[in-house]
Amino acid sequence: MSANFHRIHDAEWTTEPAQARTEGDRLIVEAQEGSDFWEKTFYGFCHQNGHAMLAPWDGTKAVEVSFDLSSFTELYDQAGLMLWHGQDQWIKAGVEVNDGVAHVGAVVTDRFSDWSLSPVPEWGGRIVTIRASYHDEAVVIRARTDEHPWRTIRVARFAYPTNKQAGPFLCSPKRAGFEVAFTKWKMTEPDQDLHTDPPIAD
Repeated sequence: MSANFHRIHDAEWTTEPAQARTEGDRLIVEAQEGSDFWEKTFYGFCHQNGHAMLAPWDGTKAVEVSFDLSSFTELYDQAGLMLWHGQDQWIKAGVEVNDGVAHVGAVVTDRFSDWSLSPVPEWGGRIVTIRASYHDEAVVIRARTDEHPWRTIRVARFAYPTNKQAGPFLCSPKRAGFEVAFTKWKMTEPDQDLHTDPPIAD
């Protein structure tokens, strides 16, 4: 799959964003206020109105999504990579603002959501890439910036041999006007090993 968002014909939004446009090779998306993905855990509520642009993903290739952190300023501003099997089985991995600091993390959901996160204040204003590689009913999720190396952020069970989808996502639970510039969405060679960093692809 090309990084050129004009060429993505088989992708569909789970929920239409407030607006989306292309500027050169970038896809600029504005989230609707109150949009999110979450299932029950801790808060008790279910949110299924986040914005994920999904295309079929059979797992034979790794999938990468890149985006610009410059617009992330408010609580729960978030974007990254969505892996999807259905409304009750999905993983969102990316960057989210929490207590005024950007955090890299993942929400893994199988009827109930969990949330793992780590602060990355040094990533502010950078281009972030989130990557998922599928192997033996699991995904290895990694992240980096244009200045920082890969770090493994999660190994999670995702035991769905068929009907998997993947693509960029964004949510804005707390405010209107949150825009994200996505700079890349591509399929590339899968990980060779859990302990071997994948190459940095153009």
